[in-house]
Amino acid sequence: MSLHNRYPAIADLRTRARTRMPKFVWEYLDSATGTEATQRRNRSALDWIGLHPSILHGEFTPDLGTQFLGVERPLPFGIAPVGMSGLMWPDAEGHLARAAARAQIPYSLSTVASQSPEDVAPHLGPDAWFQMYPPRDQAIRTDMLKRARAAGFSTLVLTVDVPVASRRERQTRSGLTQPPRLTPRLLAQVATTPAWAWGMAQRGMPRMRGLEKYTPKTESALSSTQHAGYLLRTSPDWEYVSWLRDAWDGAFVLKGVLRARDAQPLKSRGVDAIWVSNHAGRQFDAAPASIDALREIRAATDLPLIFDSGIEGGLDILRAYACGADFVMLGRAFHYALAALGPIGVDHLIEILTKDIEANMGQLGARTIRELPSPFDLSASGPVA
Repeated sequence: MSLHNRYPAIADLRTRARTRMPKFVWEYLDSATGTEATQRRNRSALDWIGLHPSILHGEFTPDLGTQFLGVERPLPFGIAPVGMSGLMWPDAEGHLARAAARAQIPYSLSTVASQSPEDVAPHLGPDAWFQMYPPRDQAIRTDMLKRARAAGFSTLVLTVDVPVASRRERQTRSGLTQPPRLTPRLLAQVATTPAWAWGMAQRGMPRMRGLEKYTPKTESALSSTQHAGYLLRTSPDWEYVSWLRDAWDGAFVLKGVLRARDAQPLKSRGVDAIWVSNHAGRQFDAAPASIDALREIRAATDLPLIFDSGIEGGLDILRAYACGADFVMLGRAFHYALAALGPIGVDHLIEILTKDIEANMGQLGARTIRELPSPFDLSASGPVA
């Protein structure tokens, strides 16, 4: 039986991934903050976005290509940064970077990844993005940028929606610390996932290698919501954005924008694109759904917009484009795929998304991403405001 018969959707990969990760790892990947209302809101808001099918267009093969940040891209999506990817599956950053290079899609490495920019440098394609949590110390900032550029990263992403650590109660209850310490409780969970355990035995438990240069060696374990990455960070302001723009000579993206009035001044600060995201519900539980924020921000700025949060298939990617996105990124889904099937899972997910987008574009009579119909509100059967 083929992979497409057994795992035709992200939901299937998610179900299998849950059985192949220890519970404390699953809770880290799958959870949000508070009562997880924002995470649910992301999903329900996408479900209410309708697109009218269109008929009598004859036979055609949809063109999924799009231009973004001056680059022609064969697919309209990429891989978003996820902290400590290597906790979800051994060598996750390497597997994801190699798959992205094969598919010619962007791969984003997190500041708090389990591999450093130097570790993943041999595996990067030409479309590599470095996501930065804002270091307080200017010397550390400068060094991080130098390392990212030397490793081959061409786009800098500053995440601005983590002014303070979120509580992430479900993650906290799991008992995960940084670096991970395998207590008897956690070891019992590891024993139920032999493939994960074997991989970690070969590579060692993951740690934030990119930050080790800047943090003192310590034997103490910190809460997973108060790890060393948080200790180095500051809450950035407008001057911080201007400093980074001057210091980085490539494309510069601001991630975590949800208000139109916050988006409007960014062009004058030299920002090249805005990433509309509520951190997949992991930061603030009273935030609007990212797709609702996307429509408002689209009306307020002509800067290119990236979208994430809540994507569960190719149709959601098309919904985001119809609501004004210029590019879409997925984070959790790629880690579900990797945990579910190992390295082949990443390639399989790219194929799932590609086939799903093509099928839905056929229903819409859209030959290109830019020919999508205007969205409408399924709850009222009227145009989306």
